[in-house]
Formats: sequence, structure tokens, C-alpha cells
Amino acid sequence: MSYPDLRDRAAELPPFPGVYLYKDAHGTVLYVGKAKNLRNRVRSYFSEERLSDSKTGTLIHDARQIDFIQVDNNKEALALENNLIKQWKPRFNILLRDDKTYPYIKLTAERYPRVYVTRRLKKDGSTYYGPYFPGNLAHRLAHFIHRYFGVPSCNVDLGRKHSHPCLQYHLHRCLGPCVEGLTTDENYQAAVHRVRLFLEGRHKDLAQELKARIETASAATRYEEAEALLNLLRTVEELGEKQKMAAAEGSDTDILAYYAEPPLVAVNLFHLRHGHIVDRREFFWEDRTEFDPPEFFSALLKQIYLNEPYIPAFIHVPVEFEDCDVLEEALTERRGRKVEIHTPQRGQKKAMLALVESNAQHSFEQRFRVLKPTSLAIQTALQEALGLETAPNRIECFDISHIQGTDTVASMVVWEGGRMKKSDYRKFIIRTVEGNDDFASMREVITRRYGKLQAEGAPRPGLVLVDGGLGQLHAAAEALEALGITDQPLASIAKREEWIYVYGQEDEPIVLDKFSPVLHLVQMVRDEAHRFAVTFHRTRRNANRLRSELVQIQGVGERTVHKLLQNFGSLERVRAATEEELAGVVGKSSARKVREGLQQCPV
Repeated sequence: MSYPDLRDRAAELPPFPGVYLYKDAHGTVLYVGKAKNLRNRVRSYFSEERLSDSKTGTLIHDARQIDFIQVDNNKEALALENNLIKQWKPRFNILLRDDKTYPYIKLTAERYPRVYVTRRLKKDGSTYYGPYFPGNLAHRLAHFIHRYFGVPSCNVDLGRKHSHPCLQYHLHRCLGPCVEGLTTDENYQAAVHRVRLFLEGRHKDLAQELKARIETASAATRYEEAEALLNLLRTVEELGEKQKMAAAEGSDTDILAYYAEPPLVAVNLFHLRHGHIVDRREFFWEDRTEFDPPEFFSALLKQIYLNEPYIPAFIHVPVEFEDCDVLEEALTERRGRKVEIHTPQRGQKKAMLALVESNAQHSFEQRFRVLKPTSLAIQTALQEALGLETAPNRIECFDISHIQGTDTVASMVVWEGGRMKKSDYRKFIIRTVEGNDDFASMREVITRRYGKLQAEGAPRPGLVLVDGGLGQLHAAAEALEALGITDQPLASIAKREEWIYVYGQEDEPIVLDKFSPVLHLVQMVRDEAHRFAVTFHRTRRNANRLRSELVQIQGVGERTVHKLLQNFGSLERVRAATEEELAGVVGKSSARKVREGLQQCPV
């Protein structure tokens, strides 16, 4: 369809609300838009003013078809436009590449309820609590529930009885309802009741119950139990304050602002709860050659909020835009309460918007000017990206190296305080594993490393990183749990996809964009572990080859082999050396024997 044909097609569209789609010659969707009046909106693309715009001009030049879907009202068009953009990802639309949602805690509707962290809400009878800001708070709360209430997040079939409990029971993170006699239905339901009180924010009721149990234990002279309950009470009160801060109710506000040097754009989104900033998100674009802030924020807000289960009461943006009233109405309907979108002009709200704008500019500088972040900044970014409880100052990374299961070794490299700490690097010769079994090798090296630290009472790193996917991650986790270590932050990075898996959050791999300084750090540490492991493996393999060849030569002993290995490093370099060079290391007599022996052996 030519340009005149497209213009004629636009004139044929109905004068009603709907969504229009520009497509190329292959039927690929180039752009999705919405309109109160389809005919008038699409015809406006062919005006001289619109065609002089480079984006519109390129769109019309590439387009060969115009399709449309008519709907009953503008609100339906808004929702349909958003869904089609998510489905087709047209190159002329503004696309939200970071579609991260915030996590909820799910309490299942089973005979023996379990607790999970999830980002997907389903109509399955379960109770969902959240969302939680920042995202790692949900995982901290779930870990706390497992540890102190004994309500697990396992995959064991609790509908039938088993002969013995799983590891979670032995680690005191589950009451063991799957095995007869370990707990009673009454005790388990009492634990679930306490979990509900905790997640519903009824901390006073839970505190009263705990205080009564403390008094009972003290009266019965069970002082250790009373002390444990007192510590639990203090932790409940502390986490309760964090839950209250994260609660999405009342005057919760989201603030968005941007900094742009087209085609580069950076946006920051701040979440405010009860007047406090509880989390921040960053978004980046590299292709906005024509940057129109009203159009940009209209598209951005639709993609962020229209399909979200959580919507704040107030959304502050730096510019007014055309669809604001319709979007407010749609979001109010989804939320069930009033939602207001404002562009602050003065006062404290304007000051907060300016703060977010300055942060957006800083994000732009960090991303596009390639500034090296400070050690503290990268630690904090790592904490946020991986959902860790604390910012890790030290990372210990492990890699396994072998050739078809022979000469298997492992390496450990250390990143600390912003740089690689080579004095703490360690090499491991795998002793208990035969053949090609990377998972067993990883279990051995993790057991040896952290068993030793445990015996010495030495501190563990802020993060343990392993090179590999889920198999390597679970192998390392099994080794730690066998040592009774259940609070060690642990992650892996898969080579092919460069996805990061955090233990306890495996269902939600972390996918960072290629510019992320966190991804660069993890890749650098992983690559250094791989280099160190391969170098050690090559050295050990060369030593074995050299020894196996030379010890067969009559008159050449271990001391001579050791000297040659130290000076030449490999059999190839010994073969290439002259007799004079060998004599300088092991003496004339041994040098002659080595040369003669190697000449008799085939290469």
C-alpha cells in the first residue's frame, strides 16, 4: 500500500474510539496508538507538520498497512493499547524494558499452609500480602517466618505422610507436618495463626501472645526458651516497623522524573510511604531520537501501572499529558479507590520532584558517561539488585576446572572493598570426586572452605558467588546447609544467558542490562575465578605430564623434575630448551640424560 493509499485508508476509519496499528510489508506491527476518534487521529499523521517530524515521517515511509480495533469508550482503548504494546513491542512505541514487579508473600490455602515469595498473584484461594518495598524485604520476612514460626516454603507433598523429614526440619525451619509424630495439627495451625498476625500487621496481638508464652516459660524455669521468645519478640517489633513503612496504603506516592540528552533518556521512580522514601527504580532508553516528554510519560505510566495489582494513591510526574484524566479514571477503577496524577508546581511536592530529577541526572551520568562508581555505591547497587539483606563488602567466587574429568581443581577469588584481593585467593585440588562431576566438586570445595572458617570462628563473606547455573547453585547450597549454615547469601551466574540466580529466589532470575555496573562487577569476579582456575589446572596438568615423561628416564629423579617444572613450567618448554639451558638448572649430567631420554620418546 503506497503513501496515497495509506492516506485514503485513514479517511475510511470510523469516527469512534479505538486502537490503530501501523504495519510494514511483512505484517510486523510498527506502532500502536489509541484515539477517541480513530479517523481524525490517523488522518492527522498525514499533515505537513506531522510528516516533517522525523519519527512520524519514518513511520509513514515504512508503513504499508493500517489496521484498527474499535471499542466502546476511551478507557477501553487505553487498556487495549497497553496490552497490544506489551504483546507486539513495536519499534516506534516507547517500550518499558524493565518490567520488574514488586514481590508479595503468599500464604497458601492448604491443610498445612506454606509461605512463598511471589511476583504473580493468582486466584487460587491463597492469601497475598504486599507488595513489599524494597524487594528484598519480602525475602527477609519469609526467611524469618521459616526460621521462627516453622512454616516452610518446601515442595514436599504435605498431603501424605513420609518416613523421614527433609533437611528443612533438621535446620529448624519447618515443624515437619509431613512425618507422623513430629508435630500436631493444633501446633501447626497455631504457628500459621501467628504468621497471619505477623503478616497482617497485628503486631500488638502477636506481641501479647509472645509475652504470655515468655511468662509461662519463665514460670516453668525454661529460661532458654523464654530468652529465645524474647529475642523473637524484639525481632517481630523491628520487622513490624519495616512492614509498616512498606505498607501500600494511606498517602502512598510515586514520583517520576527524567533527564534526557536524546537519544539517551534516564528516568527515576521513587516510592514514598508515610513520607519516607522506601525504594527507587531506574529506567533507561537509548533510542529516543525524538523525545516528547508528555507523550513519553503518557506511554510510560500506562505500561508501569495498568497491569499492576498495586497502584499508589498519588502519582507525581514532571509534565502534564493528554490522557491524564482517562488514565486516572482507569487506575481508580483498578485500585478501587481514588488515584490522582499531578504535576507539582510549588512547595514540598515540587521539591521532592526536583530531588528525583537530580537522581535521574545522576543515573544518566552513571549509565551513559561510564563513571566508575565508588565502592560503597557498587555495594549498595549489588544489595538492591540481588535483594540482599546487607551490602556485601566481600565476595568470594568459586569455579571448577578440568578436562574430561581429569586433574579437577577449583579456584576461589576474592573481591573486597572495591578491588580484587589477590592475597586471599585460594586453590583447591579436588580429592573426593572421580570423573566429570562438577556439582560434587563444588560441594567438596564449599564444604572445605566454609567448614574451615566455621572451625576457626572466622567471618564469612557478604556474598558467595559460584560460576554456573542452578545446578552449581544448589550444590553449593547443599554443602552450606550440611554445615548448618543457613544465612549465607549465595548466588550464581549462568555463562550463556548471564542471568544471576540468588538462592531462595531461583524462580526469579535477575536479568541485568549490559550497561549495569552490578553485572560488570559480577562478570569481572566470575571471569577472574575462571582465569585463576584454568591457570591452576593448566599448571597442574603440565606438571603431571612433565613428571610422567621424565620419571621414566633412568637417572632422573623427583628433585630434578621439580627443578625443571619450577623453571620451565611445561613439557613442551623442556623439549624446546637446549642442553646448555637445561644444564643451568639441573647440571650437565642430568641435562644430558633428559635430552637423550626425550629424544627417544615420541612427541
